[in-house]
Amino acid sequence: MTANDSAPQAPASSLGLGSRALRNSTIVLTAKVVARLIALVAVLYMIRRLGNQHYGLFTALINVTAIASVVLDLGFNVLFVREGARHRSEIQRYLRNVMSLRLLMSVAALLLLAALVYPLGLGDLIVPGFVLMVLTSYSTLLRNGLYAVQELGYEAIAVILESVLLLALVVYGGRTNQGVAYYVWAYAAQYGFDCVYFAVVLAAKRIAVVGWGFEASLLREWFWKGLPFALTFVLTILYFKIDQPLVLLFHGRVDASYYAAAYKPIESLLFIPMTFLSVVFPVLSIYFRERPGEMLDALNRFYKALLIMGWPASVGIFVLATPLAPLLFGAGFGNAAAPLRILALALGIAFANNAFIGALNASDRQSSFSWAAGWSLIANVGLNLALIPPFSYIGASWATVATEAVLGVVGWTLTARHVGRVQVVGVGWRVILSGLVMGVAIYPLASLHGFALAIPIAVGVVVYGAAILLLRAVSGDEIAWARRALALAR
Repeated sequence: MTANDSAPQAPASSLGLGSRALRNSTIVLTAKVVARLIALVAVLYMIRRLGNQHYGLFTALINVTAIASVVLDLGFNVLFVREGARHRSEIQRYLRNVMSLRLLMSVAALLLLAALVYPLGLGDLIVPGFVLMVLTSYSTLLRNGLYAVQELGYEAIAVILESVLLLALVVYGGRTNQGVAYYVWAYAAQYGFDCVYFAVVLAAKRIAVVGWGFEASLLREWFWKGLPFALTFVLTILYFKIDQPLVLLFHGRVDASYYAAAYKPIESLLFIPMTFLSVVFPVLSIYFRERPGEMLDALNRFYKALLIMGWPASVGIFVLATPLAPLLFGAGFGNAAAPLRILALALGIAFANNAFIGALNASDRQSSFSWAAGWSLIANVGLNLALIPPFSYIGASWATVATEAVLGVVGWTLTARHVGRVQVVGVGWRVILSGLVMGVAIYPLASLHGFALAIPIAVGVVVYGAAILLLRAVSGDEIAWARRALALAR
């Protein structure tokens, strides 16, 4: 088939856009909760096996591969989802062109990766790092084909299978006393599985058949359209990934391991807003084009949903950080409690910030969000360079909190200017108060250790849920809307 031999499309669902987004969010989030729990078990096992001498090396390599992958992205991942959602019959053509360009750009990505790993003393890991980077890039592109058409049941299956595969490989590596390189290859194998799986699903669902194509005019048009997305991606990746290599560079592998371990639970929880955003983003894009009057209302609902999910996790980790660190990472990682507590402050802000990211990108204001990401990166790099040399992982943790705050303020301001004013206080104050009530309730139980931590966690869930209801943080109209949507989604 040629690039223009587009596969027939499945008929559009009769569900409303809001109901469909809710159903897909429920399906994918449920699957990803299970998958992330499995993956978290794998990571925590790997932390214990590598110890505080080697886990920092592993995470530093993962982060520099993510930084080098900016050369592969070029902003095309987000553009592919947006344009694919708007022009479903062209998905196969888009996919093949992006795949071909990505293959060519992998050479430049390898050169950038080499320039990053050798100064950190990670040169012996460049081959598995490069393979991991390329497979990750292609698996993301292929799975985005399903997000574009909102066919996410297969995505839910994939996240379970890939996490089980990773767990098996990690456990084998631990039992056979493998080193850092083995675990990088294990992650590469996971994404290799994803590439095969999504290629088969896209073909079976007649969404697209994987192949090669190179239309210079299309790629040139997409390059200019995607440039703001690319800039945002570069800034975001640097913002999220630069701190851990800097801790390794200035303070060595032990401090890098403490910070990487503390960062891992926070990073793991961020899959929730990112998944929610990836599901809601195509819907917001269509609202902007076809139902602009409803977009701000949908955006306020999206913001509140993110806050309801993120704020209690932030409060809970902050209160329970001291007993959580040794339970999660092992006795050798007690020093990880301090950065874990600080990083928890950034978690709730990071959840809410995804509302502004989605609003600006979906409304064709990606260049505006690039400015927000740019200011955040300036703050992040400046703070990291100022705080990491004297304060190590403590400085890196506070730099992360401050950067999230900057991103939130700038993102909200730009969203208010171009889309509408998200009612941050009006929508969120009851949620914030509910989380604080929960924090007060579990604080006396923070002295518990080990598996007894299940007690404050359970208490926190019950108290938070009761506070949400008693303070009417969720209105009757919102509950009725959710029930109608769930009824339609059955």
